[in-house]
Amino acid sequence: MKDLKSYSLLRHNTFGIDARCDRFLEYASAEEAVEIVRGLKETDQPLLLLGGGSNLLLTGDYHGTVITPENRFEVVESEDADEADGIYLHCWAGTTFDDVVAYAVKQGYYGMENLSLIPGQVGASAIQNIGAYGAEAKDFIDEVRAVEIATGNMVVFSNDDCEYSYRQSKFKHAWKDKFLIVQVTYKLSRAFVPKLDYGNIRMKLKEQGIGQPTAQQLRDVIIEIRREKLPDPQILGNAGSFFMNPIVFREKYEQLAAEYPGMPHYTIDGEHEKIPAGWMIEQCGWKGRPLGKAGVHSKQALILVNLGGATGTDILNLCEAVRADVKHKFDIEIYPEVNIR
Repeated sequence: MKDLKSYSLLRHNTFGIDARCDRFLEYASAEEAVEIVRGLKETDQPLLLLGGGSNLLLTGDYHGTVITPENRFEVVESEDADEADGIYLHCWAGTTFDDVVAYAVKQGYYGMENLSLIPGQVGASAIQNIGAYGAEAKDFIDEVRAVEIATGNMVVFSNDDCEYSYRQSKFKHAWKDKFLIVQVTYKLSRAFVPKLDYGNIRMKLKEQGIGQPTAQQLRDVIIEIRREKLPDPQILGNAGSFFMNPIVFREKYEQLAAEYPGMPHYTIDGEHEKIPAGWMIEQCGWKGRPLGKAGVHSKQALILVNLGGATGTDILNLCEAVRADVKHKFDIEIYPEVNIR
């Protein structure tokens, strides 16, 4: 267990913001998580429960205690007694999520291929309900094991308990900063059923002469697509997609579609449509545009980037300027997906 004072969080957020916290605690097991929680004092408040920092914007020093799991790979398999082709992967919260996807594909456990190369850790996947290319973490999460901050007791939540929806979970609202996640169990299948009808997956496969991809081929294509659009945070600080795609009533969508022929959209149900926030941001002229030391990425307007030396406040000011322009042009509110502290 690590216990450090006045600790720099530079290596713990992909925006590359050099903020400090008053105290930094890192747990390497469920037992250490319990020990940490039961030893917390009033002076440790407020708490920030941190994963890999790939979905975090620090707007200044954090005057409280940061708690995070040790970053290491730990996956334990078990059979699904009820389904012959089912498999459970019990994953340590601090395991890099993409390492789990890579492991699953290699072992012949399928379902998460479309989530390839999403940054962050396993614990964060259960909080954020990460998603991409027609798949979401909630599609595979079976249960979440965590330590309750208030009591120091170990609790187990089912998928239903977590109340998952688009980029949301109970951990982001009613349970925010109330549980230390120690393990997430994903349920996968030994039967490969590829999801190819989202974004330009089929086009990329066709370019490579692939009609029916293997799981590894699909993973490779997803990685290629993401790398073409997304900047490497080691080179250009960012937190991936900064905004959630808004879901609007069909009436609103039809109004905008009449004004903007060819506007992209994804049907949610008979009454709702999802409109890509990146498209709206681009229509507002923000793609590739800087604002001081922060800017909107030149290849993907959903991504805000640290152009070098930006503070968290610089990124936040850019966020608010983009939101205001989208609201003015489309009369739609877009909201950050990123955790702003």
